[in-house]
Amino acid sequence: MDPITRFQRWLQDAKNSRQPEPTATSLATVDEAGRPSVRMVLLKQADAAGFVFYTNTRSPKGFHLAQTAVAELCFYWNPPGRQVRVHGEVEPVSESEADAYFASRAYQSQVGAWASQQSQPLSSRAALVKAAAAVALKYPRKVPRPPHWSGYRVVPQWIEFWEEKPFRLHDRIRCERTEDGTWSEQRLFP
Repeated sequence: MDPITRFQRWLQDAKNSRQPEPTATSLATVDEAGRPSVRMVLLKQADAAGFVFYTNTRSPKGFHLAQTAVAELCFYWNPPGRQVRVHGEVEPVSESEADAYFASRAYQSQVGAWASQQSQPLSSRAALVKAAAAVALKYPRKVPRPPHWSGYRVVPQWIEFWEEKPFRLHDRIRCERTEDGTWSEQRLFP
């Protein structure tokens, strides 16, 4: 089975099992010195082109991806005891994709994208609320996408599927993209 189709089925299974946030994934990047950094993001799209998430491009993850455009995602759903790792190069989504997704967000989330200087020191919660109120006054109806807010697509070089089995005899399969764009599949020891 095509690994993107398998991923989409596993994601749907996670949604059907009422996971609290089935699109949550760990995103790992590296800084200029090669030090790893990991945090949670929400997957917004997964198809043959890749796996898409959105963020403030001035955040540490944005700076890391600007310097070293490679990342890994790790999804974990329990139940049913499944993990998917996605490794690949990262590219920005198009301006039109970013605009369309931003326009689909709730108004307060759009305001928050302007108000937050993600990962920068914040003097108090009140300062954040005040910043959000100022943005809401400036944009009472329609909020344009901030120039520092966009999306990234992880274009998978490989996708690894892990499924829990009794007695730690788990299933583990790695699918690697070949030079011609097709996928090869290899079973791995758990």
